[in-house]
Amino acid sequence: QVQLVESGGGSVQAGGSLRLSCAASGVSINGYFMGWFRQTPGKEREGVAAIGNCGSTNYADSVKGRFTVTSDNAKNILYLQMNSLKPEDTAVYYCAAFTVWGAICSSARLSPDPYKYWGQGTQVTVSS
Repeated sequence: QVQLVESGGGSVQAGGSLRLSCAASGVSINGYFMGWFRQTPGKEREGVAAIGNCGSTNYADSVKGRFTVTSDNAKNILYLQMNSLKPEDTAVYYCAAFTVWGAICSSARLSPDPYKYWGQGTQVTVSS
């Protein structure tokens, strides 16, 4: 059974930083496509940052230069370092994963469509 558990959310003032963690169990994230997504009430879930099955990364334009996605394959944890936070970054943040067996190295995916496994989310609130 695959489980993804996010942590590290909280409240911070604009300009501050947070680091989100996503601990995976039941699956080795090495070789999986992994992603961070966020959602606010009434809006669709949007991709924020992702890692491809061979380690490539991709970011939404709104977070480029501020957010960094990394993975610790030994610990089976995905991270999202968020710096220079803005009020518009306020959302519930989710991590997600999927795999394509036998896939060649492919780019990281920011669309939520292919992701099969999802965490429960962690709230990030940025005040001005």
